[in-house]
Amino acid sequence: MDTVLGFDFGLKRIGVAVGNTLLGQAQPLTVIRAATNDGKFAEIAVLIEEWQPTLCVVGLPSHPDGSEHEMTVRCRRFANQLHGRFDVPTVLVDERYSSAVISHQRGETIDDRAAAIILQQYFDDPSHS
Repeated sequence: MDTVLGFDFGLKRIGVAVGNTLLGQAQPLTVIRAATNDGKFAEIAVLIEEWQPTLCVVGLPSHPDGSEHEMTVRCRRFANQLHGRFDVPTVLVDERYSSAVISHQRGETIDDRAAAIILQQYFDDPSHS
């Protein structure tokens, strides 16, 4: 059984989810709200240490037609930094509609639930089993 962490990267917040390969079910874990990049990675380091994931999954946003935009580039960079800093394999998962499927109140933080949807998409993809 391997632990997997999922990330919904944003400039202000990063949603984090956890799951394992045995059950193949993702659960919201936390939302990282650190103001600086170093602060964000310090919080991620604590999670990596605690959960010891064998894989990190990062949501990759794009336009509805699949074309890339500014956040696509930032998410790729974040995934590369995760891999480089923590030496954990990292994969990207299409996240185009992850936030749209969550019903929420205005102002409610949903980043951890979006991360869980991204991670669940990874688990549900037969090419990853």
